[in-house]
Amino acid sequence: MSQAGTQCRAASAGGSGSGRERTPAPFLRFPAADAPTGHRAATARWPRAALAAFAMALGLSGSAQAGAAAKSLDDLLSTIIADQQAARQRDAEREKEFVAARDQQAALLEQAKAQLAAEQARADQLKAQFESNESTIVSQSAATDAADGELADFDAVVRQVATDMKSMLDASLVSAQIPQRLAFVDRLVRSEDKPTIDDVQQLWQILFEEIIQSGKVAQFKTNVISAQGKDEARVVTRLGVFTATSNGDFLRYAPEVHRLVEQARQPPGQYRRMARALEQAKEGMTMVAFDPTRGSMLAILSQEPTIWERIKQAKLVGFVTLGLGGIAIVIALWRFFRLTVIERAVARQRQSTEPDTGNPLGRVMKAFTDNRSVDSETLERKLDDAILRELPPIQRGLGALLVIAEAAPLLGLLGTVSGMVATFQALSMFGAGDAKVVAGGISEALVATIIGLCVAIPALVVHSFLKSKSDRIVQVLDEQAAGMVARMAEAHLRVRQKLAGQNAANRAAVAN
Repeated sequence: MSQAGTQCRAASAGGSGSGRERTPAPFLRFPAADAPTGHRAATARWPRAALAAFAMALGLSGSAQAGAAAKSLDDLLSTIIADQQAARQRDAEREKEFVAARDQQAALLEQAKAQLAAEQARADQLKAQFESNESTIVSQSAATDAADGELADFDAVVRQVATDMKSMLDASLVSAQIPQRLAFVDRLVRSEDKPTIDDVQQLWQILFEEIIQSGKVAQFKTNVISAQGKDEARVVTRLGVFTATSNGDFLRYAPEVHRLVEQARQPPGQYRRMARALEQAKEGMTMVAFDPTRGSMLAILSQEPTIWERIKQAKLVGFVTLGLGGIAIVIALWRFFRLTVIERAVARQRQSTEPDTGNPLGRVMKAFTDNRSVDSETLERKLDDAILRELPPIQRGLGALLVIAEAAPLLGLLGTVSGMVATFQALSMFGAGDAKVVAGGISEALVATIIGLCVAIPALVVHSFLKSKSDRIVQVLDEQAAGMVARMAEAHLRVRQKLAGQNAANRAAVAN
């Protein structure tokens, strides 16, 4: 190996000294500073490749010299040069590959950059689209929430209207004629589903129908629960939504059974007569009483106590006062009849000169005719005595009537005091929490006062009337008696004047 190396160096030196052109060793070339990175890397690997090739050549050469002495150094040099050229060619090809790879990588880089820019632009576009979609989603969500809120409000309003309408229809008399509408409204109130347009339209139709029926007078046949609890088929007359009658009896609508029920207590008879006239009317105008409160006023009228129930509220004091009132009525009728008869008899007697002892004036005239011979003063006393005898029959009963008129208010006051005592006793026992506890005592007090005044006022008026009537009769008697006395006095005066004249004539004749 050392000999071969010596020959190799000698050959190299000889080669350098000869006129043969020296080829620079490939591993002595270095890349420029401004060469591309791939090219510098490829060039930097050249020294290592050349050294490896040279070492291989030396090994081969040594081996060849050891194995075959016939080969010369020129062959070795030729071989080395050929190997170098082959290596150089390979390096050129590799360099081309590296340059092509570099250009391809640059193109790929530019393509990647272009794709990156495109993707960046697309990302910006998608981001803008995303932000726009986010804004749209927010606005649409707000609109959806607002729509949901409006729909919820609409649902609440519809259910509230349905609930109010159900309460109205449950108390409406029209439901007795059209009962099927109650099922729909009840379903709408109880359902948890949202109402549809058809439900709203039907609800509106029912409300409009109720408005129309409220202004109509209708007759229809339906079952009515009588006051005895029997279910009877009757013809019912409905006056709007206010009043319903059948056979003159007022009815009320019971929502718990969805039926018309005859009231156990009916209002006064005048209202029932009006209702019967409305049922029998065929056309034209008819006066009728209706309840604008849809049953409240009618119930109050039906619960109003009768006269007998009022009297019983006054208890014993009321009965005593009414008894006195009855006595006053009897006395008033008796005295009115009697004074009327006497007044007519006196009027007839004034037209006659013959005394009739069947009337007060005739008896006074009889006293006058029986006492014509007495003097005027005595006659006046006689007539006054006759008139005084006529006063008791004429004024009989008026005193009792006056006593009743004055006692009745006092009895009413007694009932008032008695009722207030009962009221305070109830208050002391049960307290003032319930008005019904004190209602009995207050009713007794007020009704007793009313009864006392109802007896006293007419009794006082009748007493005044009968008193004036009797006073007129007595006045007629006094006037007639005064006239009789006056005529008698005039007659006596004429007789005295006549006698005086005769006496004077007689004295004159005697004197002559």
